[in-house]
Amino acid sequence: MKTLSIALLLIASSALAQSDVSTRPALTLDGAKKVGEAAAAYAKANGASPSIAVVDESGYLLYFVRPESSFAAGANVSIGKAHTAALFKKATKDFEDVINKGRFTMTALPDFTPLQGGVPIVHEGQIVGAIGVSGAKSAQQDEEVAKVGAAVVSDMKMAATAPAR
Repeated sequence: MKTLSIALLLIASSALAQSDVSTRPALTLDGAKKVGEAAAAYAKANGASPSIAVVDESGYLLYFVRPESSFAAGANVSIGKAHTAALFKKATKDFEDVINKGRFTMTALPDFTPLQGGVPIVHEGQIVGAIGVSGAKSAQQDEEVAKVGAAVVSDMKMAATAPAR
């Protein structure tokens, strides 16, 4: 009888856990590396050597590269762009455009880098991370390099994580 009670309790708690926890795709370290390397290869092929940061959906750094020829501040800027794109779930160019149209109060937000070159990474309609690029030949090229990296994810398999963050 005691064994049956324990078995029923385990089954009930297992069913409860499955219904209370969502599972969704997550960017892996290997996936982040592929994103970053694709962006770096594209940048190099187009005569640029920017800093490139890839973060998870919560904005935490998974992959980073700063070529020796890149400017020092590009490191923090690229990480900031990726962090901003992940947390706000939109390209940082959108924020730069809004600020350029006069909404300067947005610059007061903490941990916010409203400079073109941060792009969310989307897999199966869900944002799984973001990439930030700083130090290419122009802001437009920062964005272009980031988009090339982010596009790599559509061909990847993601790891499932639980619980949702």
